Amino acid sequence: MASISAFKGGFAKLVLVHHLLLPWVLVLAEGRDSHRHSTTIADPTKGFVALPLTVSHMEVQWPYDLREEERYSYRNGVHTLEVYSTDKPHTRDSHTKPRTEVRITGYDYSSGVWQFEGQGYVPRGTSGVCVMQVFGAGTGGHASTVAIRVYDGALAAYRSTIVPDIYDRWFRLNVIHDVEAREVVVYVDRVLVYQGGDHGGSSHYFKFGVYAQDGASDYMESRWKGIKIFNKK
Repeated sequence: MASISAFKGGFAKLVLVHHLLLPWVLVLAEGRDSHRHSTTIADPTKGFVALPLTVSHMEVQWPYDLREEERYSYRNGVHTLEVYSTDKPHTRDSHTKPRTEVRITGYDYSSGVWQFEGQGYVPRGTSGVCVMQVFGAGTGGHASTVAIRVYDGALAAYRSTIVPDIYDRWFRLNVIHDVEAREVVVYVDRVLVYQGGDHGGSSHYFKFGVYAQDGASDYMESRWKGIKIFNKK
């Protein structure tokens, strides 16, 4: 009987150690795959300083042959941005695809750690579109450091799905760019969903809205509220 009791005691200790170590094993496993989803709830803004931000920092870009109010509105704290796949670019001499975006001004950066936060909403049917980007890159033929897109209801970092179903609900997006580390981290609803390298570049800024990509739907729309900009001293 004594040997059985000893076995039970040893087994209990083994189970306890297993439960104590399992979270750390999971964390290490997450670190091996920068695109794998995490279930950790965090405050991405901890250690950051919020910067003053008003509509004066928001420059709207929309198809050049239309009036701004035909593709953009700001009512009751909500930015609504729309574009059609047949629309013109935002300037007459641009050869890019159609867009209606807000470009954050006054906070262009070339060093440090910066963060965008906003609550976004993408209605069902909007697809093949960039809804948020960190503009500026220096390698790989990219114009952006990271582009947050929507394809058939999935939220993606470029083409890599980070949230499988994003339609018809408000979600909180936090995008952090560490220039010196050349790293981008993305949280959705305070859950870490993406971590990867940037594309270099000497100047960056944040944008949100709708910017058509390959395979764009006929009509694209996103709504945004609670936009904030942070940096880390």
